[in-house]
Amino acid sequence: MPLDPYLLLLLATVALATVLPARGTAADLASGASTAAVAALFFLYGARLSTREVVDGLRHWRLHVTVLACTFVLFPVLGLAARGLVPTILTDPLYQGLLFLTLVPSTIQSSIAFTSLARGNVPAAVCAGSFSSLAGIVLTPLLAAALLGGAAGFSGESVLRIVSQLLVPFLAGQMLRPRIGAFVARHRRVLGPVDRGAILLVVYTAFGAGTAQGVWQQVSPARLGALLAVEAVLLTVMLLLTWYGGRALGFGRADRIALQFAGSKKSLAAGLPMASVLFGAQASLAVLPLMLFHQMQLMVCAVIAGRRSRDPEAGEVSEAGTAHQAGEVRLAGEVSEADADAPDAGVTPPGRAAPSGTGAGTAPRSG
Repeated sequence: MPLDPYLLLLLATVALATVLPARGTAADLASGASTAAVAALFFLYGARLSTREVVDGLRHWRLHVTVLACTFVLFPVLGLAARGLVPTILTDPLYQGLLFLTLVPSTIQSSIAFTSLARGNVPAAVCAGSFSSLAGIVLTPLLAAALLGGAAGFSGESVLRIVSQLLVPFLAGQMLRPRIGAFVARHRRVLGPVDRGAILLVVYTAFGAGTAQGVWQQVSPARLGALLAVEAVLLTVMLLLTWYGGRALGFGRADRIALQFAGSKKSLAAGLPMASVLFGAQASLAVLPLMLFHQMQLMVCAVIAGRRSRDPEAGEVSEAGTAHQAGEVRLAGEVSEADADAPDAGVTPPGRAAPSGTGAGTAPRSG
């Protein structure tokens, strides 16, 4: 089972923020830098995502709609059902973080990597992750307002913060993509550490503010263990629903693999900046469940993808997968190389695919 190296950096940042939180003027500077970092992240997200090719993927709309339903409907429903675990198993702040976890969009890079390893429909995983990321910029704050209410600090001011820190930079990146998209793709190895460094700054600011306010006194080892158990059940349920539900909906094997990996995961890269905007000083407890779930999903999905790759049916071509053409396969290579989902960097992305006569249902081998 892989241990995401980036998660170790995140945990080290949490430890640093717990021992040496920024205070006073330093806290104000860190907060300002974190705000700028979030805006920069979403600007780069917009500059990387090719809207034209994502729109081309709408031809396989049934699968993408199903992934979106898993991400933004089934997950939140399960999160709301977990309300019955408060206060006997989960504290209210931990439950709020768990519910927030169910509202964030899916991953891109790890969904592609695991789908490729399992020999599933890679272009479908690319498009599904891209659509989820786009939808999450709008749906995650709206769902947080509806389901978390005051816990997410949702107000007119927070709407302005979301628009100015998330939506405006993203749209600016999209508008400038024709001019800077090639530059961003060429320098992805340089910009990757910038992405991750920005997220580390967001984590340090959030957990430092939480330490200064004594939020860690609200969490005991027993509560953390209970949270891990609840998240294990949540992940198991979603993995089963996406796999067997895909079969009930008539999807072929390759499409069910894409559905399982894209529909059962949550993006740490998107969730952390959003939590810092929505929760402010309470963001530390809000993102703790997401950080734990992130590592759990990588470990479990790596095992599942390995087993799927040895499945006797792995060589079969999905009937639905034949609808994908060379443009979508090219998109798979483009997004996996210049992916915005930086914390998934511990997962090896698939290599660049080339069009073949068998269609996209036969996935490229992982790089």
